Amino acid sequence: MMNFNMVCSIFRVLFSNGDSWKEMRRFALSTLRDLGMGKRGSEEKIIEEIHYMSEVFENFKGEPFDTLQVVNYSVSNIISSIVYGNRFNYDDPQFQRMVIMANESIRLTGSPAIQLYNMFPRLGPWLKDWITLKKDIESNKEQVKGLVKNLQETLNAEDRRCLVDSFLIRQQEIKKSREQESSYYHEKNLIITVSDLFAAGTDTTATTLRWGLLLMAKYPHIQDRVQEELDRVIVGRQTRVEDRRNLPYTDAVTHEIQRLANIAPMSLPHITSCDVVFQGYHIKKGTTVIPLLTSVLYDESEWETPHTFIPGHFLDDQGRFRKRDAFMPFSAGRRVCPGESLARMELFLFFTSLLQKFRFTPPPGVSESDLDLTPVVGVTLNPYPQKLCALIRR
Repeated sequence: MMNFNMVCSIFRVLFSNGDSWKEMRRFALSTLRDLGMGKRGSEEKIIEEIHYMSEVFENFKGEPFDTLQVVNYSVSNIISSIVYGNRFNYDDPQFQRMVIMANESIRLTGSPAIQLYNMFPRLGPWLKDWITLKKDIESNKEQVKGLVKNLQETLNAEDRRCLVDSFLIRQQEIKKSREQESSYYHEKNLIITVSDLFAAGTDTTATTLRWGLLLMAKYPHIQDRVQEELDRVIVGRQTRVEDRRNLPYTDAVTHEIQRLANIAPMSLPHITSCDVVFQGYHIKKGTTVIPLLTSVLYDESEWETPHTFIPGHFLDDQGRFRKRDAFMPFSAGRRVCPGESLARMELFLFFTSLLQKFRFTPPPGVSESDLDLTPVVGVTLNPYPQKLCALIRR
């Protein structure tokens, strides 16, 4: 069972429960929608970021490199532009530290040491990972406070630039009206909500995209088919979200990447809101439940070859894309990922744009079979650290 005092200090919108969670999730969802999450405005931000990412890939001039850093920076800038109202330069030390801490916190939260702490909290002071995680959380809070302060000093209620602005304006409105829910709109909730969205909005999409590039290098025949379809349909221009319906094979590949990568196999722990009977088992109200997404993504009764990377899982006999009910990498129900529409847009645009411009291969002396698909275990499953080559296509 998760220790919710520790976990909720990291993830307010994802892990918390009760009235505070309801209000913060409602605020986050409505604000993200108002800011155009998953719509045209977000698409333009992603396309702009693609140019910066491509420049970094080009600068390696076909030499082997680890995709971790640049992919995380690029994806982080999308959620940063929504939360803070602007993107950061990749060489900004503050931005680099934010991304590193977000990734490290997610990794450590799923580490054996933290699971041990969850069972025996008194061991915390003797566990290195626990000490590091606490320091990361505190350091992250200070960084977010600084960014919030800068936005607060230039706040204009007539010009909402980002999610932080929306929170601060809502805070002012509630104080004036003395509404009861004002107790939820305080600095702590703002900092944790922002940190939550930044970490979740970075790690999941970046991890999935990195799995995608690794799988393309490991299975060049699939990469060939994606690039053939892109060349034939897009003809060299920038891909758009609306192109998805005309790219059935590419669409199938991005879905299969998400399915096989299975980056959140245990989803997130939830608490039952009432007594419930599930498959003959009585589960009391307030019980922590961990939904196993891997049980549907790898279900042998749903997928022909669940442990093999086969885009055909999402294609019918005529080569048309087909939806699958067992495809739920974003979870389901009231706790479904609030950033699903943005994540789907990011993955499609980043993936197709990179495949248009680059061919991904193993480093010299490394064969496709040598590329390791063993994940690094954390709250999310990341690819094992290994380098790839990004060769510019002619």
